[in-house]
Amino acid sequence: MASKKFVGELEQMVMLAAMQLGEQAYTMDVRQVLESRAERRISRSALYQTLDRLQRKGYLEWDFESTRIPERGGHPMRRIRVTPLGRRVLQTSRRALISLWEGLEEQLEET
Repeated sequence: MASKKFVGELEQMVMLAAMQLGEQAYTMDVRQVLESRAERRISRSALYQTLDRLQRKGYLEWDFESTRIPERGGHPMRRIRVTPLGRRVLQTSRRALISLWEGLEEQLEET
């Protein structure tokens, strides 16, 4: 069997949040989606570390918005895109997780 690439839970969540936002996937918006939809709080530093790690793996890429925002100290905003490789890795992880979850419904029911 060929070796497959997998991503950790937080990496998956960050990429999925970016995909949910589409062209409006800016760093802080990704953070807000994680908090609102996944109820997952993440510090700015943890988010940036995860983004950097995903970028190094080739799973996402970003560019900097040329508009400088005074509220951000004049720093540009980072727009994030999941790469085709990142989407393939997410698909692989999704299939693996679905397979592992299969048949566990009764064991997971609340008593």
